[in-house]
Amino acid sequence: MELFQSLQPWHWWVFAIALLILEAMAPGAIFLWLGIAAGLVGLVLWTIPISWEIQLVLFAVISVVDIAAWRMYRKRYPAPDAPLPFLNRRMDRYVGNVLTLDQPITNGHAQVRMNDTVWQVTGPDLPAGTRVKVTGYKGPVLIVMPTN
Repeated sequence: MELFQSLQPWHWWVFAIALLILEAMAPGAIFLWLGIAAGLVGLVLWTIPISWEIQLVLFAVISVVDIAAWRMYRKRYPAPDAPLPFLNRRMDRYVGNVLTLDQPITNGHAQVRMNDTVWQVTGPDLPAGTRVKVTGYKGPVLIVMPTN
């Protein structure tokens, strides 16, 4: 009890720094807001002397408000998608590409060059030089259809 009664602003600031270090080691954006709340309580205590009970209540209220405000903000403005959305789905990045056939599709199969790679394609029989769109894939084979 004596520890609580002797709380000084620097106690809150040390607690805030400890929480921020904890956030750095275990990111999740929870300890960040608790650290900010502790720092604000230290700032309030530095300007206005208040009892330890009010300090703890103020810490709890600011923590809840910080976390709730952050969650509402994230709900309204979601984080952008991962910078590499096709990292584990390599073939998805080719769907929608328009290519020109280097050779005719005969019996439903051919090869086409895309970037620096030769790909197997399947689709309706088409002559060389036809522009096709990749509509999907099955394993390593691209499924193509003629463009209109």
